[in-house]
Amino acid sequence: MNDHIDRRSFLRRLLALQVAGLAVSLGACGAAATAPTPTAQEQAATPGAQVAPESPTAPAAASQATGAAGAYLAVVRGKGPGPAELTRRAVAAVGGIERFVNKGADVIVKPNICNAYHGPEYASTTNPEVVAAIVALCLGAGAKRVRVMDFPFGGTPQNAYKTSGIAQAVEAAGGQMELMNALKYKAVEIPRAQRLKKTAVYGDILNADVLINVPIAKHHGMATLTLGLKNLMGVVKDRGAMHASGLHESIVDLATIVKPALTLIDATRILVANGPTGGNLDDVRQMDTIIASADVVAADAYGATLFGKTGADIAYIRLADKLGLGSMDLKSLKIEEITA
Repeated sequence: MNDHIDRRSFLRRLLALQVAGLAVSLGACGAAATAPTPTAQEQAATPGAQVAPESPTAPAAASQATGAAGAYLAVVRGKGPGPAELTRRAVAAVGGIERFVNKGADVIVKPNICNAYHGPEYASTTNPEVVAAIVALCLGAGAKRVRVMDFPFGGTPQNAYKTSGIAQAVEAAGGQMELMNALKYKAVEIPRAQRLKKTAVYGDILNADVLINVPIAKHHGMATLTLGLKNLMGVVKDRGAMHASGLHESIVDLATIVKPALTLIDATRILVANGPTGGNLDDVRQMDTIIASADVVAADAYGATLFGKTGADIAYIRLADKLGLGSMDLKSLKIEEITA
């Protein structure tokens, strides 16, 4: 997308956001609780591709994203608007959904639906209102279809989709929940890998026009925190191999070939202990915050601050920064913090 946006283009974008906002508001009532720059996912995985090209260095990526319309990273917080509106405002602050989603695009949204044990109030799965808002925005921008999927490790996918509240919210917003088919995984070699030289990745993730990463911010017993980079493990068939190979290094290896166009960290509620599944409401903190960036490393670095840490305190964030997958140097980035 050009750096300078004329008034007519701006008004079209504003109208699209308003339409998307209406769609998700209507969807929530039924729930239980211009040619843009090619996206990172389009560059990383053209149809039929199995291996992504190398990403730019962190300084180059920072320069490219800062030059685009909107902030490099946006943080929107506030108790009044609710998760869906916080999400819409965060997306608008980083340039609007049209920066990432072309008309006719095939979009996949990857939330965290890791288990079927607890509802969204326990902060172990992504807030369904956040996911539905993203679906509505993408459809409002003219996406051909928007699919939502994850590979739960606790309970069946069907039960996890239902218990999390995500299935009902997504369907009300016009999206499709997809059960990840074992036959669709593709063996992929990882040229830049430190540890995870080869793995099986869900093929539709690699072939989608746009991948939007929507993790929840939470404690994790082995990785310290689950954020955007860690959330990508849900696209891999054999996560045990990632643990065996060195969890932090393998997370970064995976991030060299699976590159979301946009990461939104759901910190409306965060799980501060006993992650990744939780189960005790005493471990949940209400934060009413959404973090958005095209740079998953930057988003994760900011997410870490919600737990009193820095990006450098989390090994996979530190390693991803060193490898040039993004920037954890928050002081050097154009960050817009909005109180809604």
